[in-house]
Amino acid sequence: MTIRILPAVGDPDAARAVSSLLSQLPGAEPAPPVADSTALADALDRAASRAAAGSADLPGPPPAAVDELPEVVLVHERIGPVPALELIRDIALRFPAVGVVLITTDAGPALFAAAMDAGARGIVGLPLGYDELAARVQAAAQWASGVRVHLGGGHETASGPAGTLVTVTGAKGGVGTTVTAVQLALAARAAGRSVALVDMDLQSGDVASYLDVQFRRSIVDLAGIQDISVRVLQDAVHAHHTGLGLLLAPEEGERGEEVDDRAARTVLAALRSRYELVVVDCGSQMQSAGAAAVELSDVALLVTTPDVVCVRAAKRLVRLWDRLQIRKAEDTTTVVNRLTRNTEIQPPLVGKATGTQVARTPVPAGFKELQPYVDAGRMQDLDARSAVRQALWALAGELGLIDAPAAARQGRGSHRARTPLTGRRRRALTAGPAAGEPGAFGPAGPYEEG
Repeated sequence: MTIRILPAVGDPDAARAVSSLLSQLPGAEPAPPVADSTALADALDRAASRAAAGSADLPGPPPAAVDELPEVVLVHERIGPVPALELIRDIALRFPAVGVVLITTDAGPALFAAAMDAGARGIVGLPLGYDELAARVQAAAQWASGVRVHLGGGHETASGPAGTLVTVTGAKGGVGTTVTAVQLALAARAAGRSVALVDMDLQSGDVASYLDVQFRRSIVDLAGIQDISVRVLQDAVHAHHTGLGLLLAPEEGERGEEVDDRAARTVLAALRSRYELVVVDCGSQMQSAGAAAVELSDVALLVTTPDVVCVRAAKRLVRLWDRLQIRKAEDTTTVVNRLTRNTEIQPPLVGKATGTQVARTPVPAGFKELQPYVDAGRMQDLDARSAVRQALWALAGELGLIDAPAAARQGRGSHRARTPLTGRRRRALTAGPAAGEPGAFGPAGPYEEG
């Protein structure tokens, strides 16, 4: 949560001390201190005027004027010319969605009661201490956010699920979960849908690496907020140049513990109210947040490779979901990745072993074509002629994430994009292989079992 703070401190030394401490607060955006009560009132009036002008053409009530106001105002006891308590009372009456904190040398019961009666949300004693200042600012900011939710001032909350939620989970690590999630999101975005891609692999998420993104916010910044407003969500979601909205995993893996199942439900509900499609990369480690996402999802994908170890891992995960009543096997769709013509384990066998539905579109192995884009962090630039990209975009069409005509056009590419065939290759393909010769596949293709 981003907290905008406006200090009103007349003494230059105290102003420097306040600014220094505020700059250390996580998520704080302190404005330059104002020197007197007149400058403070003018700054608040300008902020309210900007917001009101921006919402003049919008339908509904006018409380959107609070959107540009700071969440917290710090008032020093020696501010002038208006006395501090009178200034706090004036701010509380004119701007009820702003939390005011008084900075004073006398933090006794009498002044505390007078400050509360005037409308302050807290008192910080001098000399300033980081812990006390951080606690008072956080409390005032949470109170201001709650008031703005009730006022409706540019802080609409989620009104219920609207967008489609798709989760992508790996049977084990390294099966291509993130590549699948990224390409499905890109396919839906290319089809014109508004898409959010969430990295809920909280300890080792790689969405940022695959898309070459560096962003200071992550899903952890939304974990402690019960009512996520549109502006707060915009602060946490990175707007990628592809058009995707990215909600990234924390850089410090230990902070992933802050995102529990309740936080995951709140975050996903807020995203679904804003985006048509929300794709969640759940990784391969099933934690409470990922379990909540799988339970809420409209489509739950389980990515596996066609080898014995990975299929067994997929079977264990499906049984785990069933025991914990997260999701039934028949409501899960398994995606077989890295399939080759020589693979002994074919998709029907995977479906029989796991008891899940198996996507009709398998993803072929394409290590060489993927490697340059993975190393460069440019997964969005994967060649349209890539067999992996074509398969994953066709999978998006199969799942209904994009229209069927768009899936055919985007997944398979155009005839102009293909390399022309000449000479012996053209004659060989025209004649076709004789029956019984190696490479003679039936009309179903090389991935169907005979």
